[in-house]
Amino acid sequence: MQKIAVRDRIIAVAGANGDLGGRIIAELVRLGATPRALVRAGSTASFPGADTVPVDYNNPASLRAALRGVHCVVSALSGLRAVIVDAQTALLTAAVDAGVPRAIPSDFSIDYTRLPEGSNRNLDLRREFARRIDAAPIRATSVLNGMFSDMLLKEAPLVQAGLKRVLYWGNADQPLDFTTINNTAAFTARAALDEDTPRYLRIAGDVVSSRELAAAASRATGHQFKPTRVGGLGFLKGMITITKTLMPQPKEVFPPWQGMQYLHNMYTGLPKFHALDNDRYPDMQWTSVTEVLKGLKVT
Repeated sequence: MQKIAVRDRIIAVAGANGDLGGRIIAELVRLGATPRALVRAGSTASFPGADTVPVDYNNPASLRAALRGVHCVVSALSGLRAVIVDAQTALLTAAVDAGVPRAIPSDFSIDYTRLPEGSNRNLDLRREFARRIDAAPIRATSVLNGMFSDMLLKEAPLVQAGLKRVLYWGNADQPLDFTTINNTAAFTARAALDEDTPRYLRIAGDVVSSRELAAAASRATGHQFKPTRVGGLGFLKGMITITKTLMPQPKEVFPPWQGMQYLHNMYTGLPKFHALDNDRYPDMQWTSVTEVLKGLKVT
């Protein structure tokens, strides 16, 4: 791989106001680049070391102007169809019109390319947009990172600190891919500055099974955690159906059933990364699950 060159390279980051987008911008600044933070019109956000540019995704001229001279546009947008498909398509069209050579869409997930359609609503939207970007005259690279390991401390129900249990469905020895938000942002910033990236880059700060996750929680906290099987994959699928029926919440990006779909996908083993690109940037320092779980509060 060629050495990363940052001189005269402008990286635009859409979704700069979000957690991941803000960290990508901060990492680009740290690497010596001058990122262009794209924020929605009316936003008062600012980013040290970056140029902040308001954009209107319903105004093609606004987007084209914001992307002039850009080397790569990175999308860290989050949402449902109006964002992942519609807004990103507007961004893609503007990028092509502005002559932007490269784009990184907002995928940041398990390997949805290996999943059947209909198994995950949010990932189906990413797949739909992938077809659009693949048909466009631009070089696209998606960064796939498994699950954000930060979620083990809050949103994901796997690690139950109060019970000192790690919940799982199916096989306790199924390997799972985890990467912190910081590691994902750092890798994405480097990929944006890299002139020779493939269509997909797959990373995992750590790969652990539920059994190994329990051992990691034990090491991190000094308390004994045990893996606990809730049921099989069929049971989890039934739970998803019931939860979606009782609490459909179609306008929510992450309703409870969506997170359950994600876990079901992971435990099938289908989206498990078969090869990792962690070594592509040798200066990267990866955070293990054990390090993340040191933030657990166990009583």
